[in-house]
Amino acid sequence: MNATPNPQGLTPIETGRRGLMLILSSPSGAGKTTLTRMLLQDKSIDLTLSVSSTTRERRSSEVDGIHYHFIARDQFERMRGGDEFLEWAEVHGNFYGSPRAPVEAVLAQGRDVLFDIDYQGTQQVRRKAPDDVVTIFILPPTMKELRARLERRAEDSAETIAKRLTNAHHEIQRWTGYDYVLVNDDLQRTYKQVLTILNAERLRRARAQNAITAFVDKLLAE
Repeated sequence: MNATPNPQGLTPIETGRRGLMLILSSPSGAGKTTLTRMLLQDKSIDLTLSVSSTTRERRSSEVDGIHYHFIARDQFERMRGGDEFLEWAEVHGNFYGSPRAPVEAVLAQGRDVLFDIDYQGTQQVRRKAPDDVVTIFILPPTMKELRARLERRAEDSAETIAKRLTNAHHEIQRWTGYDYVLVNDDLQRTYKQVLTILNAERLRRARAQNAITAFVDKLLAE
């Protein structure tokens, strides 16, 4: 007997699983931000972006709750002390962190959360929720192409670009800390590879153990 999909096109196993955290990391200019935007624009994928909290001042172009949750420093410190962040860091005197509660609420619904964070943040999340995390590191095809992408953006000075390239050398050496490593030499192909990884991880037996058990019990009782 074949499983009958529900109206959303999902099998009983898919609807009964716990959600996962999909983490994308890359050096600046390798394509992480573009891939993140593409994943979120396709509503059929049903990914929820983890919105970080920060103590820095909101810029005029930013919307609270969409770009960041802008909070006071003392509130951030209380949350940090209460272990309310999956990961946090201090950058240029400001704090940034990924709140745990909203992520856990989405995972409990069997839905998935997307993170756009660096290696340090990835390692923090993995330590706190090892069974829920899938990590992907995005590499540029060459360092020459990475420099060209940074220059084409026309957002940074030559000094800043040089600093980003130096940082990229250090970040790239962290590739062994990720589950999957993709070379972004073709954006559409890399995007399809990310989708393939996501679909496979959604069907991983350990992640859907309870749903599979219930389905098999029902199947054998027929």
